[in-house]
Amino acid sequence: MIKQNTIDLVFETARVEEVIGDFVQLKRAGSNMKGLSPFSNEKSPSFMVSPVKQIWKDFSTGKGGNSVTFLMEHEHFSFPEAIRYLAKKYNIEIEETVSSDEDKAVANEKESMYLVSEFASKYFQHVLWEEEEGKAIGLSYFKERGFTNETIKKFNLGYSPNTWDALTKEALGKAYKIEFLEKTGLTIVGEEKQFDRFKGRVMFPIQSMSGRVLGFGGRILTNDKKAAKYLNSPESEIYHKSNVLYGIFHAKQAIAKLDNCFLVEGYTDVIQMYQAGIENVVSSSGTALTPNQIRLINRLTKNITVLFDGDAAGLRASIRGIDLILEEGMNVKICTFPDGDDPDSFAKKTPHEELVKYLDENAKDFIQFKASLLMQDAKNDPIKKADLIRDMVTSISKIPDKIKREIYIQECSRIMDISEAVLFSTLAQMAQKDLSEANKKFKQEQKAFEVVKNDNEAVSVESKVDIVNLLERSILEILLLYGNYEVEFENVFIKYDDSGVASEEIEKSFSKVYQRIYLSLQEDEIEFANKGFQAIYDSLISNFHLAEDFDLSHYLNSLSPELASYVTDILMTDEKYQLHGWLEKKQVFVKEKNDTEILARLVTETIAAFREYLINKLNTDLMNQLKDETSEVTPEEVLTLINDYNKLKVSITRRIGRMRTDYN
Repeated sequence: MIKQNTIDLVFETARVEEVIGDFVQLKRAGSNMKGLSPFSNEKSPSFMVSPVKQIWKDFSTGKGGNSVTFLMEHEHFSFPEAIRYLAKKYNIEIEETVSSDEDKAVANEKESMYLVSEFASKYFQHVLWEEEEGKAIGLSYFKERGFTNETIKKFNLGYSPNTWDALTKEALGKAYKIEFLEKTGLTIVGEEKQFDRFKGRVMFPIQSMSGRVLGFGGRILTNDKKAAKYLNSPESEIYHKSNVLYGIFHAKQAIAKLDNCFLVEGYTDVIQMYQAGIENVVSSSGTALTPNQIRLINRLTKNITVLFDGDAAGLRASIRGIDLILEEGMNVKICTFPDGDDPDSFAKKTPHEELVKYLDENAKDFIQFKASLLMQDAKNDPIKKADLIRDMVTSISKIPDKIKREIYIQECSRIMDISEAVLFSTLAQMAQKDLSEANKKFKQEQKAFEVVKNDNEAVSVESKVDIVNLLERSILEILLLYGNYEVEFENVFIKYDDSGVASEEIEKSFSKVYQRIYLSLQEDEIEFANKGFQAIYDSLISNFHLAEDFDLSHYLNSLSPELASYVTDILMTDEKYQLHGWLEKKQVFVKEKNDTEILARLVTETIAAFREYLINKLNTDLMNQLKDETSEVTPEEVLTLINDYNKLKVSITRRIGRMRTDYN
């Protein structure tokens, strides 16, 4: 884990206007800077950066925070990835926390493997562009594939010399250790000699979402039947192929912006599509699609379009991954290319506008696709047709959302000419075998998520408990009990049409409770009034950001006696979720639909109440600035901010009102 002093130094050093300026064109507006929102399509700038306060605010979406939260929102970095990005930008050495010699050895080993992989990538690029063998063989191959110089450099493509130990010798000469060359799979170490794994191959570096080199794919250019056409790095501490998607580093912004991800099979498919202007494309790199790869896409969008070539046998083998995508609650379409074409060849010969049109017009819903593909086999055979229908219902059963399941049952009924009743009955039979286990799990989780309400309370909560203290305690209690739970939340965005008219759009996405709270509170510069609560909040967020699992007992042991007392007092209180009762007094009611919805609603309403309180406080402070003759901020700037915050407050109030309507 990154040491707290390194995190503090990054926060002190990073300039929010410099960090955001790398992604958004900012113009001076008084003491602040303004630009167009990078999170919505707008014509009038509503994105504000304050160099004085070192914060940013996007009034079109409600997002906001500091330089780290901007990278988390815009680049989809995790907290550690954002810290590492800023440390590299500002040349800050990262110190890791070390609890044992073993932990230190593992941390040093992983970093050494990253460094040697980065060196190898630069070496392969140097050979490709600067050495005669690289230019004659590697560069010529990429040019024949139709890749431009810009594309080749964009994806850091390279060439490994057709010599037994060219890379190994170069790396050892630069003081890189043989043990890390071996552990990354770059060098194969034998009893008598050591040699390069990828000799004589063109090289495709495989990068993480944050851009670090994890491993390589290498393609041989000779007709050696004994050698594999493609060779990948072996599994290592830094490269787990089931967790990686080729091209995700270059595609992530386009995927999030376009709200769709094209999934292909190979490296050249990704590169050729990207060069043709389809930037939201990734590849599973020839491996079977895995749940972890799907979840990586799910961080950016709920929509996947799988691109297949026209080979029928390959199609039947590949559609197995569709059920995995559905199981993750994502929307999936399938697009095939004409016989003899794959994404690489089709993109190479098709102009951009025609390619976009083809993908749009030929992307089929998975039900339509399965029916059209498998009906060819079934034809007039009733047994095969029954198996096909059962296969389609199995896919539908993977979908978590009940409404979507019903819609797909109706579609299946129409396509296959079979009654909905039979399909629903089949679906119920499939679910029956898991029912007892699901009920048991439901009952266990119900206790954890139970919201205690006090409908018979005669005296209002405001008269018994200070509302600010209650808000802060409630947020800490939610973090302590449910911080690592993953829940589906609603996100409200403001969209602008060509005439500049704004409208609200609601999207749903899954995120962990602590992430939702952290990003939401950052949006409005929230600091707890209770300093003890603030210290607990900071330590909790740090724990969640830097550790995969949160262990309450371990966390309590790490606190000072004073803070540990605060935590136990919060957890042991007899008046659970008084804030929820307060919200009910405000006529905001929960209809008990399911446990995760209750938790999502509790988090959303708690944050909304806190933000309303904060906005009122900010507006009061801004009004006081108008009376302060020594203030450097002009009255026009103050009034503009007050107006913007009032608009945001109206949006929050309207959102709570909408939730009340939805649940009543």
